[in-house]
Amino acid sequence: MKIILFDGDCNLCNNTVTFVIEKDVNNTFKFASLQSEFAKKKLKSTGVVNLSTIVLLDNNQIYTKSTAVFKVLKELKGYQWTRIFLWLPKSVRDFFYKLIAANRYRFLGKQESCMLPSKELLEKFIN
Repeated sequence: MKIILFDGDCNLCNNTVTFVIEKDVNNTFKFASLQSEFAKKKLKSTGVVNLSTIVLLDNNQIYTKSTAVFKVLKELKGYQWTRIFLWLPKSVRDFFYKLIAANRYRFLGKQESCMLPSKELLEKFIN
């Protein structure tokens, strides 16, 4: 099972989750907000303390920042080609990731609380 941990207060992150759900034709991903108890327990022993990044839990592997983004994209219908970006040095990929992450609230704003999934999507989310 692959689990995406995302900032539930961030509109860019919430829009990204919606995008992934729409393109995830193989039902590969589950989701949890970084603010959830599940995420806190999962990340407690990993050393991941920066909650301003997307986190992909893929079996026993943990991916963050640009690596997580491109690992997710390569699983989505029509976006498998993006795996070529994984060949770029992580420092280059993460430079652009950090630039967007640092300005994400300015670009699309912030929510007062985490998104609430519809009844149809509830099984995709972990509390």
